Amino acid sequence: MRGVQNDGGPVSLSLSHPASVWNTRLHDVGQCALGFHGDVEAALAWSVEVGHWAPKPGTGSTARLWELLATTAAADVGVARILEPHLDALAILDQVPTGVALDEIGIDEASTWGVYAAEGPECTLTAAEEDGSWILSGIKPWCSLAQVVSHAVVTARTSDGALRLFAVDMKGAGVEAEPGPWHSRGLRHVVSAPVSFSRAPAIPLGPEGWYLTRTGFDWGGIGVAACWWGGAIGIARALYGSALKREPDQLALAHLGAVDTLLSAARATLAEASSAIDDPTTSAETVTLLTRRTRNLVAETVESTLTRVGHALGPGPLTQDEEHARRVADLHLYVRQHHAERDEASLGRKLLARKSTPW
Repeated sequence: MRGVQNDGGPVSLSLSHPASVWNTRLHDVGQCALGFHGDVEAALAWSVEVGHWAPKPGTGSTARLWELLATTAAADVGVARILEPHLDALAILDQVPTGVALDEIGIDEASTWGVYAAEGPECTLTAAEEDGSWILSGIKPWCSLAQVVSHAVVTARTSDGALRLFAVDMKGAGVEAEPGPWHSRGLRHVVSAPVSFSRAPAIPLGPEGWYLTRTGFDWGGIGVAACWWGGAIGIARALYGSALKREPDQLALAHLGAVDTLLSAARATLAEASSAIDDPTTSAETVTLLTRRTRNLVAETVESTLTRVGHALGPGPLTQDEEHARRVADLHLYVRQHHAERDEASLGRKLLARKSTPW
């Protein structure tokens, strides 16, 4: 049983889809993403090209940035998982409050980027200043594509325990990226594994604590959700295409209607969040609440879409359509970046802290 082909069409946050230069560019993005077939090096090189023209968040075109990410994910979730951190790193570098000299770690127009901010109980990365220079030592967990990217922005703890952000040459002295373990069936080519740092030279980006307190931290969190949403659209297209090919029964129609409702609600929430981020009068507190709401809603939409489409289409596409089966596996893993009930609890805590009814 061969599933309906995904045409890599544009994904929009607007209710209308007018013909435009931007839509043409999004169409080209989708076609490119469809063509990599797990070629990480090619996808990274393409991400560099996209980074030269992709909008930055919070600059008036946030919706277009998220449409770019969603269109990529609708075509190939794995490619979006490669593109998103590269663009996020470029946005972070653009937001650094003071100028930094990055030429010391070999950065140029062809640099490829990862963002490594995860922490674990058995993994500690520390930063120390020696004679005016900074060095990193320890282990950083969950570093995606660390063996492939040329550079990364990395969080590390200073001597007083504060979190600080650094740029580092991933091919430089004192950096050793592990090949695994990575037994995942989803995102098989996007290996996330520990990296060992041994007195690796690094460049500080902003003061202590800046990475988590900057407004752009929330922007990046919704960018990931835009990828999840796009991935769910790619899954939903298989359901829609199947319904077009054969006369759907009442249950299939119910699943199709439910999936449309979920995806439309997520679209509206992303559109609202993009407008708020681009509005300079929006408070940081409001953006933080929007981030948690948006990520929670999109994650729930993804999980419901996966379930609904699975119920409607049965095992056939999962066993006989390589593209669909890979997309499902990739999205299942990608959305696990959401912390489920813990993120819902985080939103609840923020709401109570406001001391005013939110609805």
